[in-house]
Amino acid sequence: MDSDGQLPLYDLVADRLKDAHTMVRAMQVPDDVRAALARRLLAVTAAAKHDLAGAARRLDRLMEDIGTGDGLLPGEREDRRADRSA
Repeated sequence: MDSDGQLPLYDLVADRLKDAHTMVRAMQVPDDVRAALARRLLAVTAAAKHDLAGAARRLDRLMEDIGTGDGLLPGEREDRRADRSA
């Protein structure tokens, strides 16, 4: 990984994922919301193994959603996707 210059990005994404997991665990939200967020974090973690830059973008979107409260309730993310594609 170091040969392609992605080691600093890897370190950044790893640190941000760790912080995001800690944040999700500490959130005062219903269990189904916490589970959905944990699944999204696991998807970002898996994506990082194949597409580090893409995983960083996905993590940015997830953290933005957590910060604004958008997409945290079940079904809300699907509604937002439909609005964006219209």
